[in-house]
This record gives sequence, C-alpha cells and structure tokens, in this order.
Amino acid sequence: MSETENLQDLRDRLVLAALFQVPFEGWCQKALQEAAKDEGLDPTIGERLFPAGVVEAVAHFSDLADRRMIEAATSEDLTSMRLTQRIRWLIRNRIETWADQRESIRRAVTFLTLPNNAKWAAKASWRTADAIWYAAADRATDFSYYTKRATLAGVFTATLLYWLQDESDDFSDSWGFLDRRLADALRVTRWRLSVQRRLTKCPNPLQLFGVKAGSRRRFGVHGG
Repeated sequence: MSETENLQDLRDRLVLAALFQVPFEGWCQKALQEAAKDEGLDPTIGERLFPAGVVEAVAHFSDLADRRMIEAATSEDLTSMRLTQRIRWLIRNRIETWADQRESIRRAVTFLTLPNNAKWAAKASWRTADAIWYAAADRATDFSYYTKRATLAGVFTATLLYWLQDESDDFSDSWGFLDRRLADALRVTRWRLSVQRRLTKCPNPLQLFGVKAGSRRRFGVHGG
C-alpha cells in the first residue's frame, strides 16, 4: 500500500482485483482475500476496508462503476446530443465498460437480490440513476428529481438484466431493448406532464361549491 493511497483508492483497487476472483469464488471473503494477495496486500484487509461485509464491497464496486461512467462522460461532447441520446450513451457506457467481467457482474446482481441485501441494492440502484442524470447535466431539484431517478433506475436495471443474458453480436439486442425502454419512459413522462398541465387549469373544487375561507379551516383545509 502506497503512503499516498487514500481509503477510496485502496477500496477501488481491491474490488477491481476481486473481479478476477469472483467467477471462481463468488462474492465472498475468500474472493477479497485472494484479491488482496494478488495486490500484495494483507489478506485480511478486506474486512477492515468493508466492515459491513462483502455486500459493502459489491456496493462499492457499483459506486466505482458510476464514477468511471462520469469520468468517461467528461471526455465526450454530450452537450451536442439530445437528452434522451445522452441518457442512452451513459447507460450503455455504464454497462458495456464491464463486458469483460460480465460473470462477476452477474454474480453481483444475484448477490444483491438476496433479501438481507435489499437496502444495499436499492441504494446502489438509486445512486446509479442519480449519477446518470448528473452526467447528463440534469440539475433539477423539484419533484421531478425523484420521479426521474425512479424511472431511470427501472430502465437501467431492466437493461442490465437483459444484457446479462444477451448473446447477440456487440450486445445489439440489449441496446435495442434499451431504446424501447427509453421510448416507453418518455411517453409516460409526456403523459404525466400533460396531466399536470391540465390539472393546473382546473378550478379549485372548494371554490366551485362556494366554500369560504373560514369553512376551509373548519374542514382542516388551509391555504389561499
């Protein structure tokens, strides 16, 4: 371990080395121990780097993949693309970058589906969706912040699962699947925005029935 190597770098180093052990050992302490040996580190260092256990190592790998996606986006001129194109590029990069470690990714997904790991899986999924929107230059802070990320988390997860089973050349079937999911999400978003615009034009139902301000307070309704 270098004197200048910080904790995050060391964690990155260990999980990257573990990717080559996981196809044989699965995501477990032994895989981390063997990875540490490969890196010339104390075999027990994984227990100190990831005190919550192997699930923390898997979650850290997901975070590392998010960070690398953001780094890759900075070298591309995404601003020349439409928003949907940017999202597509980012999801594809986030997945395709790890094509050589697909078995380790498959095992990570399986590991996160275990009931005890549900909280970690949800957090990782949300963080990836947030990273994609951030890299796409979306800075919304209103209610759409949450709906956008929830929708994108679903699109990303579905595409990842499809990709893990895809045997087509260059994973072309996966990118076609991604295009269809993004188109579906866009249609739903447009419908939701249309409904919201229509609702804002509707009259206040309390006013329609002639309910006065004092009556609103008695009924537990406040506001102008």
